Amino acid sequence: MPRGRYSLHDPHDHTPLGEEHFHCATGPSGWRYVSQLTTPSGDHAGSVDLTLDDLGRPIRLELHAGGWQVRGAALEGVTWVRTDPTGAHATEGNVPAHAFTGASPAFLVATARLLRPAPGTGAVRTRLVAFTPPVLAPRTLDQSWALVNRTAHPTDNGPLTADEYQVNDLETGEQHAVHLAGDVVLSAPGIELEDLDTPPSAFT
Repeated sequence: MPRGRYSLHDPHDHTPLGEEHFHCATGPSGWRYVSQLTTPSGDHAGSVDLTLDDLGRPIRLELHAGGWQVRGAALEGVTWVRTDPTGAHATEGNVPAHAFTGASPAFLVATARLLRPAPGTGAVRTRLVAFTPPVLAPRTLDQSWALVNRTAHPTDNGPLTADEYQVNDLETGEQHAVHLAGDVVLSAPGIELEDLDTPPSAFT
């Protein structure tokens, strides 16, 4: 069960946004990721709880940030309930999309797991619903993911395979690289892996 800490920053001006302390685990029925977020000063800033089934579909999502809460799952596309800080104005949403995304590194692992692009086969397109702090307002976006490089690195526990993905925003044309090893993000725009207590888990 990997446990560790990511540092988060603005990908454009590198302003520190805080840290995400996480643990995650694979199992016969899928994958679960749980984390707590802190501000640069160390105050609590929210949480992420994401569970995928064995095909990479989100069967449970719970996000907290800025007093807002989102609960969602893959149901007739993706379905969610977003609750305001007072709890008086909960809103429901449903979009014919494949999965969720957001600021957490968990969503990068989840999208790669869902799409599973093979090396040399080109990009795979997906439609996602994004929830980003601090208000977790939903936004639908289209991306394409291509696996452009796979490298095995020797370690004390056997070879560690690192995958490099090219991710394209199909609305803006923006491209960026995402580096994953199993169920851990090694690096991505705005995300750096700072600590990892145990090696990443490998998906079967």
